[in-house]
Amino acid sequence: MKIIIINGPNLNLLGKRENDIYGDETFNDFFEKLQLKFPNVKLSQFQSNIEGELIDKIQEIGYSYDGIILNAAAYTHTSVGIADAAKAIPAPVVEVHISNTFSREDFRHKSYIAPNAKGVIVGFGLQSYELALQSFLK
Repeated sequence: MKIIIINGPNLNLLGKRENDIYGDETFNDFFEKLQLKFPNVKLSQFQSNIEGELIDKIQEIGYSYDGIILNAAAYTHTSVGIADAAKAIPAPVVEVHISNTFSREDFRHKSYIAPNAKGVIVGFGLQSYELALQSFLK
């Protein structure tokens, strides 16, 4: 099984920014642990702060991977393009968020991606990614 985690803007700063919201672990450290915990899954990751690069990656792997775990970060609430890319591909997408977006600013309550996703997981810290991965293994 091939699964990719796609992270959007500012998630390259995990472990450094707003630790009260996002924790103090870097994504790379977390990803290494995830790979060790799920050795039978071919896991890869991609991060970009650029909307078009995220769309390109979704289109590139959307026909050859078994699933996408997508944290589009702020683009979740603004990008029709990313939502359309998720809708256009056959690979199922699980939208994830580290924080509980519904307990934050009102603009974070709307997701353009959610209607095109297999499911949405919010508010469980980095464990949100693991929960999404488990959804593909059932």
